Amino acid sequence: MTGGAGASDQLTVCEAEREPDPSDSLRTFGAVVQALRENAGLSRAEFGELVRFSKHTVGSVELGRRMPDESFVERAEEELGNTGALRRSARFLTRGEAGLAAWFRRWARLERVAVSLCTYECRLVPGLLQSERYARSVFDNSIPPLSNEQLEAQLTARMERQQMICERPNVPFSFIIEEHLFRRRLGGDEVMRGLLDHVLELTALRNVTLQIMPVDAETHGCLDGSVQLLETPERRLAYSEGQQNGRLISDAKEVSLLYQRYDTLRSQALHPKDSRGLLERLRGEL
Repeated sequence: MTGGAGASDQLTVCEAEREPDPSDSLRTFGAVVQALRENAGLSRAEFGELVRFSKHTVGSVELGRRMPDESFVERAEEELGNTGALRRSARFLTRGEAGLAAWFRRWARLERVAVSLCTYECRLVPGLLQSERYARSVFDNSIPPLSNEQLEAQLTARMERQQMICERPNVPFSFIIEEHLFRRRLGGDEVMRGLLDHVLELTALRNVTLQIMPVDAETHGCLDGSVQLLETPERRLAYSEGQQNGRLISDAKEVSLLYQRYDTLRSQALHPKDSRGLLERLRGEL
């Protein structure tokens, strides 16, 4: 296969495999391809002719935006020294974690090894406690709108992430949530009834503690916004999220300050038993 039609056919195939959220392994593989290509003194266009892919496809692979197919790997290996490096490393390529925002993925991986997790939320009921219909309502309100495929991928990822509460019964999960989030009828009354039932069920588990920050509280220890905290066997970390971005916080002093704020919130929020009673009353009002 050489020239125009072949290159066009290959481009069409690779376009279909474009990665919406590149993984670290794809980025690393792409960087190695780029380094080897440049070391060989080849432009993307020249290299593309040799491996029979367009320069745009070469660029996308180098940037980690496309999963290279077997023919790309084999031809690139042959043209860039045949050391075996590309062929071997290609076996470890993984796609991005579908449904998880790129800036959240590292935190999601840390959650899996955490020995404790704490969440304060003032925007939405936390993803770990969302019912499926509530989560769907959240994604339905995305701007710009999500495609059906994107929505289902995000919904699946959220529900799968939530399973770790039951799968890790020895890990304590602490939540402090603003009362108004349970009063906002996102998705309608039926959705909120399901959400409250779901939260009451999850928070009945021995490893889950929920405290509600009442709307009439006169003091508040965390007015700067939502925060997540976790502890691993080695250290404590924090995570803060905003519009289209997230920040992993590892500085010991900053993490300590956020833990202080969370501890203050614990003393200001309703007792877990009273919080459960409030949810039951709200459920009865719907």
